[in-house]
Amino acid sequence: MDMKNINTFIYTAELGSFTKAAELLGYSQSTVSFQIRQLEEELGTVLFERINRTVTLTDRGKEILRYAHRMKQLAGEMQEMVQPKQEVRGHLRIAMSDSLCEEIAEKLFVLLQRKYPEVTMKIVIAGTDEMFRLLNQNQVDFVYTLDRHIYHSDYVIVTESQEAVHFVTGYQNSLNGKKQILLQELICQPFILTEKEMSYRRMLSEYLASRSLEIQPVFEVGNTELICRMLEKNASAISLLPDYVTEKAVQEKRLVRLDVKDFQLDIWKQLLYHRDKWISPQMQAFMNVIKEVQA
Repeated sequence: MDMKNINTFIYTAELGSFTKAAELLGYSQSTVSFQIRQLEEELGTVLFERINRTVTLTDRGKEILRYAHRMKQLAGEMQEMVQPKQEVRGHLRIAMSDSLCEEIAEKLFVLLQRKYPEVTMKIVIAGTDEMFRLLNQNQVDFVYTLDRHIYHSDYVIVTESQEAVHFVTGYQNSLNGKKQILLQELICQPFILTEKEMSYRRMLSEYLASRSLEIQPVFEVGNTELICRMLEKNASAISLLPDYVTEKAVQEKRLVRLDVKDFQLDIWKQLLYHRDKWISPQMQAFMNVIKEVQA
């Protein structure tokens, strides 16, 4: 069984398109069609339904896709085992929320470059749903989430930790020191928040909606460091941010966390990859680094 045909089948299934698979693999569309047809003849089954230019897996095709992923993973592991050990090199693609970028850029990537200078990285900023769409279509290697706890049999959790999140404001805000602030009282204040579909911002909106409440922010931006600076300059503004983002400013008494009586969100930071993904040397290197940092 030709691994080129297996690889083409995987990309066609994940992208849902012969054309997109051809573009990504550098083949002509006719080559992709021929390779899929060869595989179907060899297996004696139809892998795709082709209706009105749409391509969807048949039920048997879905079953075979799992075997194809395993074959690709085993082939990669076998090739790595027989080849002489070389310096780890390659490209990593990680989808994450904006508020995790600083951790990746200033901590993890610095250590990764020190240990594995031939490994490069691309960060894709996305909401949680978009992250997993990219992961499922093999357009990223990892997702790094800051959201509710995610557990699914299709994904492997590399690391995870529960993260505290609080409403925060400038140190000069009149709410500083006030105990047991009611959520309904708080939402009347001017808010600076991350974008609507971004992880804990979405969870906040859902939490408020369940209580028939809503926040209309005066400013929205994904950059949490910018939000912190804006809160320092605008004493009346409030935001919702993870504690690790605000820790330094709180310690230096530039920001303060508010004591809100009736509010709690369970936020988790998780690094995950698809269970059918072949673990490349650069992926393993990154996992080694993040575990070292968090040890």
